[in-house]
Amino acid sequence: MDIVITPCQPCDYDALVDIWKASGLPYKPNGRDSRKNIEKEIYNGISKFIFAKIDDDIIGSALITHDGRKGWINRVCVLPVFRKKGVAKLLVDEGEEWLKEQGIGIFACQIEGYNSDSFEAFKKMGYIPFERIRYLTKRVHPDI
Repeated sequence: MDIVITPCQPCDYDALVDIWKASGLPYKPNGRDSRKNIEKEIYNGISKFIFAKIDDDIIGSALITHDGRKGWINRVCVLPVFRKKGVAKLLVDEGEEWLKEQGIGIFACQIEGYNSDSFEAFKKMGYIPFERIRYLTKRVHPDI
């Protein structure tokens, strides 16, 4: 199985949404995941969406971003039939390499409590849980 990691372009928006849906990843089409917002993220210089592909078929994706100090691996998803085959690791490895190229040496992820599979996968990739961190958000709109 030859898996290739490629960047996502603005014209790939529908394919990105399709992989999120097929992988069971929730998305907010009227907010942060709108076509306009995703395109803005692709061009902002601190974010990179990537795909995992076999031939021309997209089997996974991830969003990599940073704030200048810390890098974030977000929205990693893999089609169910390709899970537990190293696809997520390839996406994360590619994301970490891109972050290193940006001068970022701390990588982080946030995983919702229900998603124990992702939590265990990231632990296997060397990510360390910080049980005492409290995560808070404030949103202008629930779709953000």
